[in-house]
Amino acid sequence: MNTPRPEERQTASDPTITGSKALIESFLHEGVTTLFGYPGGAIIPVYDALYDYRDRLRHILVRHEQGAVHAAQGYARVSGQVGVCLVTSGPGATNTVTGLADALMDSTPLVLVTGQVGSSLLGTDAFQETNFVGITQAVTKWNCQVKRTEDIPGAIAKAFYIARSGRPGPVVVDITKDAQCGTAPFRYEKITSIRSYVPSPAPDAERIAEAARLIDAARRPLVMVGQGVTLGNAEAELRAFLEKSGMPAASTLLGLSALPSDHPQYVGMLGMHGNYGPNIKNRECDLIVAVGMRFDDRVTGSPAHFGENAKVIHLEIDPAEIDKIIHADVPVVGDARQTLPMLTERIRRGDHSAWIGEFRECDRIEYEAVVRKAVHPGEGRIRMGEAVDAVARAYDNDAVLVTDVGQQQMNAARYFGFRRNRSIVTSGGLGTMGFGLPAAIGAKLGAPGREVVLFAGDGGLQMTIQELGTIFQSHVAVKIVLLNNSFLGMVRQWQELFYDRRYSFTEMTNPDFGLIARGNGIEYRLVERREELAEAVAAMKASAGAFLLEVRVESEENIFPMVPAGAPVADIRFE
Repeated sequence: MNTPRPEERQTASDPTITGSKALIESFLHEGVTTLFGYPGGAIIPVYDALYDYRDRLRHILVRHEQGAVHAAQGYARVSGQVGVCLVTSGPGATNTVTGLADALMDSTPLVLVTGQVGSSLLGTDAFQETNFVGITQAVTKWNCQVKRTEDIPGAIAKAFYIARSGRPGPVVVDITKDAQCGTAPFRYEKITSIRSYVPSPAPDAERIAEAARLIDAARRPLVMVGQGVTLGNAEAELRAFLEKSGMPAASTLLGLSALPSDHPQYVGMLGMHGNYGPNIKNRECDLIVAVGMRFDDRVTGSPAHFGENAKVIHLEIDPAEIDKIIHADVPVVGDARQTLPMLTERIRRGDHSAWIGEFRECDRIEYEAVVRKAVHPGEGRIRMGEAVDAVARAYDNDAVLVTDVGQQQMNAARYFGFRRNRSIVTSGGLGTMGFGLPAAIGAKLGAPGREVVLFAGDGGLQMTIQELGTIFQSHVAVKIVLLNNSFLGMVRQWQELFYDRRYSFTEMTNPDFGLIARGNGIEYRLVERREELAEAVAAMKASAGAFLLEVRVESEENIFPMVPAGAPVADIRFE
């Protein structure tokens, strides 16, 4: 960063304040309104300063530092703002590592500020000292340690710029206790550029022209929509591109809601538990246009067989993703909000209605083979898809969907439906069980005017169940649907299909979730029979506060369709 040192910019008119107050004032200059955190010895000076800002900053006291990061992720994903966390040193800091890894893989903009022991104690194995900068190098977009009070504003300005620009991600600022307690003149200057850091490369006009030629020549194209569309706020540009090109579009898990589920050109979700059409038609495509996606293995299956008869155009802001897994015949590096309109301007108006009709026939086949049994079984225990469908219809597919990880995640992604953008919060790349509950808290605080519905399994919920206390204390009106099958369901499914039904340590003996919910001041209903489901969902929707709806579902239900791990996506199975 080619800028003067802070003391060279300061003037006699700059107020002299403590490092702790400088940190909080820096947050305010960045537009922060909500913090998620947990106090401790090395961050006490900041919390003491925060006491005087309670009318300007809302602090959410979580029950575990991992919950703070997941809550900040949920907040960031629905609001489009940077999520902010505040924790202490040592175990407080290390408890956040899972959340940082999750945020890095899913490109979520976060700033985590951690307290650190005094600078004179660094390297002495002092009480609650860890080399947190070293620990987090692999799970952050950038990190730094601040040892001087006057360096705090500059470090925070840089952190926010890096976290939100280009391909977003988590940033850590580790501040020693003496830097928090010291005083220095305060001046805040937002950062708008950093030398050698190019967050959004300028699009190459020749690549755009080459991509347009391929699009105009394609007869069986497919647009694959990733989360990059949402992160780049390019939903309107995507719709304009699709409507002119006439091409069908499918979505990755994290790309869901970038396009309304009922859009006439939307043909479903890609991947291991995605829809039949976009998977089975992969071999028939002559062109794949990937927008803001990284070709995760759960989407591609066997890379050698992915789009094997298709040319690939890859629109991506991060050059590191180009050719990493799938070769791009035409790489278009840049922000989708810029590159999509450039493409739209160059292409001819297209009509692929007959090709889209083939996807609709796939929908019919999938409905008869899978969906009918999952959503309208009519007998036996309640199915997960049936519960998801009941909730989705009650909310008219217009709530923010948050999920934990596992079978309920895939059922929710398949059967919920979306009308508006930024309507799904889920752990994609890392697949973090326990993500859902704290993420739902953050999502509700980030979108207070929207209903937020969490689908969780009995395994994942118990990993962060202590965050029910956060809901209780902070009065967060999250609706929780617990799909309880008394198993670690996705692992059990793999044990059934690939390990001769050897259910090794996947059966759960669960507590009384009703007692736990009520103990945290949360309304609770239990549903075991399908004739009770609609009325219980209506009661949950009508509740003004938090609500836990436990639905006892079929214990050995499997989620289909399914692409076996490592197989070509066209080898999708219905059973």
